[in-house]
Amino acid sequence: MATGTDIRTYFNGQWHDADAMIIRAADHGAWLGSGVFDGARAVNGMVPDLEAHCARVNRSAEALMLRPTVSTGDMVDMVREGLKAYPEDAAVYIRPMYWGINGDVTAIVPQSDETGFAICLERIPMAPDTASVTLGKTRFRRPVLESAVVNAKAGCLYPNNARMLAEVRARGFDNALVTDAMGNVAESATANVFMVRDGVVFTPIPNGTFLAGITRARHISNMKAEGIEVVESVLSFADFEAADEVFLSGNMQKVTAVSGFEDVSYQQGPLTKRVREMYWDWAASA
Repeated sequence: MATGTDIRTYFNGQWHDADAMIIRAADHGAWLGSGVFDGARAVNGMVPDLEAHCARVNRSAEALMLRPTVSTGDMVDMVREGLKAYPEDAAVYIRPMYWGINGDVTAIVPQSDETGFAICLERIPMAPDTASVTLGKTRFRRPVLESAVVNAKAGCLYPNNARMLAEVRARGFDNALVTDAMGNVAESATANVFMVRDGVVFTPIPNGTFLAGITRARHISNMKAEGIEVVESVLSFADFEAADEVFLSGNMQKVTAVSGFEDVSYQQGPLTKRVREMYWDWAASA
């Protein structure tokens, strides 16, 4: 099922003006989950950090024992070619992906002899700057490397995210604030998370249980360049309950204000607004 509209697919060496069929029933990725992807954005003619996203999908493939077959540079060129079919002001979600084709004698281990590759482009609008979400607690947690491929942006990780979202939505919240196995805050069910207290920005320290995102890193770099103190730290639910502002950071919407966590309410404060402005200023200059 498509999320957006006006879909284009790069597969088998050419662009198709449709949500094209790309995978076979016996492909390893179809029935054993060896699929990875990444997400970038095209907005108003800008494609922020496209190269970084294309490089990461290749690293994700290797983490799932797949052999990446397209160089970062070639992937960037393919995406830019595909985007020419859209108006410059279109908001497009860019999703390069790999999946396993063949398995070993047990069928379990994907083989490096052949790897599926495609790029999907979809028009998905950006949320308005005034948009915000509420967060709730979930009993589901982020796994560790010893139990899941948390060092990849892998499709097989997302059913756990879906459980988190379904649980908190049933209680009236939009998203989940998620902990790691030790009970420390890791991120939300869909994006990295930041909190602000007394003018200082805090974010969970990367500990291998979640992907420290490309957009997250860009925000940290932008804030530090403007003299804003950013601290990567071990954070608890209590820290978020005592926060002045909370916002999410992800490729899909870049910055999303959080208006509440369980019974605590937040304002959409000045640092959240400034981080969003800094991001788009950087994107325009880049």
